[in-house]
Amino acid sequence: MSLKETITNILFGSKQETGAADETGAERESVVEEAAAEPLAGGSTDPARLELPPEHPLFRLYDLRRRISGYLPAPLLSLDEEGALPPEMIQKELGRLRSSITGVCSSRLKQIRDGEKKSAPKKKPDQGQNPEQDAPLALDALPHFFLSADKLYAWVLVLPPVGPGQELSRELLLRTMLDQGISFGVDERLVNRLAHDDERYFHLFLIAKGKRAFDGENGNIVDYFPRSIDRVLEVDEYGQVDYTNLNLIRNVKLGQEICRLIQPTEGDPGRTVLDQEIPAKSGRPVPLPKGRNTEISEDGLTLIASMAGHVEFTGRSFQVKPVLDIQGDVDFSTGDINFIGDINIEGDVLSGFTIRAMGNIHVGGVVEAGSSVEAGGDLVVVKGILGDGSTIVRSQRSIFSKYIENATIYARENLQTDCIINGSIYCDGEVRVRSGRGCIMGGRIWAAKMVNVSTVGAQSECRTSIALGGLPCTNFEREIIQKQLKELEMELEKLECQLDSPTKSSILGKTRMKLSVAELKLKQLEEDLVDIKQTLKETESGRLECSHAYPGTEISFGDEVLRLRQETRQCIVKMVCGEIVVM
Repeated sequence: MSLKETITNILFGSKQETGAADETGAERESVVEEAAAEPLAGGSTDPARLELPPEHPLFRLYDLRRRISGYLPAPLLSLDEEGALPPEMIQKELGRLRSSITGVCSSRLKQIRDGEKKSAPKKKPDQGQNPEQDAPLALDALPHFFLSADKLYAWVLVLPPVGPGQELSRELLLRTMLDQGISFGVDERLVNRLAHDDERYFHLFLIAKGKRAFDGENGNIVDYFPRSIDRVLEVDEYGQVDYTNLNLIRNVKLGQEICRLIQPTEGDPGRTVLDQEIPAKSGRPVPLPKGRNTEISEDGLTLIASMAGHVEFTGRSFQVKPVLDIQGDVDFSTGDINFIGDINIEGDVLSGFTIRAMGNIHVGGVVEAGSSVEAGGDLVVVKGILGDGSTIVRSQRSIFSKYIENATIYARENLQTDCIINGSIYCDGEVRVRSGRGCIMGGRIWAAKMVNVSTVGAQSECRTSIALGGLPCTNFEREIIQKQLKELEMELEKLECQLDSPTKSSILGKTRMKLSVAELKLKQLEEDLVDIKQTLKETESGRLECSHAYPGTEISFGDEVLRLRQETRQCIVKMVCGEIVVM
């Protein structure tokens, strides 16, 4: 007799006819295949459902139970019937679930085989062929619990009893659960229902849910002033730019709030189904970005201005700079201005006056010939710069001006204007001349990155030089120091020709000191240039984009020079493989 037939005889009684036994075995094989295929018949696409092959031990146990009950719902093994679990967690747990179910079902079948061997008929010598059979195998219903890897979820799969074993009851389920240590987040309603549910066997139920831990939120800063200012002017539909609309100076009043602190929150600990605590991290605090001329409120939650001025974010903190407002022109009523903050001039900068500021400078009028303006931040000249060849305008950031004429311009970042006429421009960023007339006529433009212009040159073929790449501002500083050196040397020669006197000795000592300082600056600048040029390919950076270029325009990349002999439209000029190419 086969092992399968022996087990059937134990559970359902022996068959008298061999043919009937064979028929039963064949029918049982069909039932197993039908049960294994039943979950797939509906075309289920449940990603949380575990599919098992027909020969799996679970279907063998299912077949044995079905013979007793006559009707039994097909096995259903889904980790997430309600669709509430994270998909990534389900995919990780399906493999563990398969191993767990395979192990418990295989162990159950082994118990049945061992029981079959013990209860098999035994022959006694003094009774001839009369068999003696032990009591039938009895196994109680077996609740099997499967816990997720993080112990936050617990499922139960109940295997039915064998022979006269005890059916599933509430007491049996609770006792087994207690033995497994599952005591937190138990679904009491499900526990009460499973004892009488028709589908309690071969069905996976989510019986307990833990509490997930939630880390606290980090502290945050709510800013009332922007940390960065977009300093790009927009061109309207008529090709014009409003240079008064940059708003580089953001005024703040004494005691006005600059930013507010949001405190971090505490973490919320979790709990596993085994009633074990899951620790949670508390949010990290952040400090208020306190800078110069700011103070923290008494409650420690607000940064306020300790003086009226211009608020600016320096990269690590907010600071308030003093703002010097000049209602009219810079003239003899004001004199030269040297200010540590920002300067707002509503009128013009008249000829012969000098303005220096560590912050931004806003000029509502014109910078006239013979004047000098130097800004540690951005410079805005609403009506333009009208020079005479000696006018020098410098900015450590960007320059925005309506027009530039006969002036020397130094911009560490970008330059934007409507027109440049006979200017000497040194710019480490981009020169944009697209708005308004959008033309560059005469002079020399040296930009490290790009020159973007509508028209270069003029019909008169005036010489207009466009230099690209390299280190414009650094070379400008070198030229300035070399000029100072020549002037100091000439002054020293004149002083040495004068008659000896206490005044001569005093002036001579000061001049020699200035000369030594200038020489040291030049030496340091030369060393810096050598270091920078080792990492910078001077002849292969920068480009020119223009809509119209006239003859007389000179385009250079380092020592390579291209002179335009005819009008060129819609062109891009750049360096390719050591040669200047017009595209």
